Amino acid sequence: MQNEINTGDTAWILVSTALVLLMTPALAFFYGGMVRKKNILSTLNLSFVMMALISVQWVLFGYSIAFGPSIGGLLGGPSYLGFNGVGTAPNADYAATIPHMAFAAYQMMFAVITPALISGAFVERVRFKAYVIFSLLWATLVYDPVAHWVWGVGGILRNMGALDFAGGAVVHITAGFSALAFALAIRKRRGYGNGGVFEPHNIPFTVLGAGLLWAGWFGFNGGSALGANGLAVTALVNTNSAAAAAGLVWMLLSWRDNKPSVLGIVTGAVVGLVAITPAAGFVTPLSALIIGALASPVSYYAIKLRQKVGLDESLDVMACHGTGGTFGALATGIFATKMVNEAGADGLLYGNPAQFVTQLLSVVIVAVFSFVVTFALAKLLNRTIGIAVSEREEEVGLDISEHGERAYA
Repeated sequence: MQNEINTGDTAWILVSTALVLLMTPALAFFYGGMVRKKNILSTLNLSFVMMALISVQWVLFGYSIAFGPSIGGLLGGPSYLGFNGVGTAPNADYAATIPHMAFAAYQMMFAVITPALISGAFVERVRFKAYVIFSLLWATLVYDPVAHWVWGVGGILRNMGALDFAGGAVVHITAGFSALAFALAIRKRRGYGNGGVFEPHNIPFTVLGAGLLWAGWFGFNGGSALGANGLAVTALVNTNSAAAAAGLVWMLLSWRDNKPSVLGIVTGAVVGLVAITPAAGFVTPLSALIIGALASPVSYYAIKLRQKVGLDESLDVMACHGTGGTFGALATGIFATKMVNEAGADGLLYGNPAQFVTQLLSVVIVAVFSFVVTFALAKLLNRTIGIAVSEREEEVGLDISEHGERAYA
């Protein structure tokens, strides 16, 4: 089997693995710049600690649940516990030209960043201990099963024909709807909606994070071709195109008093990256531009709605990832074409309206499952150990109250 390994494909996947891992500290800075300075270390750590926690979980049992031999299309079996049987020979089921362990390591980075995405919903008030326990349970009960449904051989949504090139449903819809559920389960920040000031303390951090996310996304989407090939190039170009279009449209939407918002431009770019994720390897670059351009107003007005109803979902994970991922998954059912990827399907615009229906059904299943399980987990943890710090601890700041450290002397 060793002689089937393609060194070019393997090199690209190893680089992509590093690029996707980089996205987690990039996310930390993207989120960290938007909180108050007394909570910056806490916010950075909510992302960074996932690199440790979920990496361990993935090797011990997460990968086996997600990609082990299917049990009824719902879960992977125990064959790969502790990376048993995950060696350097290729696994023809998933990636026939790279070492099986390279595929498992690449997928690990997706598992790492997804619970980190959720943290944006409850920064500045979550108990660190509760977050760690929640993330471990969530990765095991939500992320790993959904990854199996969508990407695992024999998975129920894969068998149904749902298309998700790089994680629109597996990463962004699960994170977005879970963020909404957790935000509904945890109390609001002190003073939210009642005169409190929640101004970002360091927008340059957010710009830095967004730029690193944009670059890392080339590994996120381009690496999902699982080879150094034409499909990887298409996914990379589509990724860049959607981010660019979305950033420009959000710039126009957030242009107030003849002044364009820097925070708005970088937020729009990230939303474009989210929206193209499920479609990156199935659509043309022109379609990618359209998907990015349309994703911006969808998420922009989702934020306006969230603000109007007074929900304290701190950094708009639902609007950016849940709504953006949902739009992208549905857009895949419209714009996908076999001219780009023979292994995919034609979408609505190419004479196959059934694909849009399949995408819609898969979105509903993943969104409802993620929301329900997360809400139950959050309520259970709140009744047992509590998920929010006290108002006094919140007032002091989580850097001091939770970690005993100060970011700025």
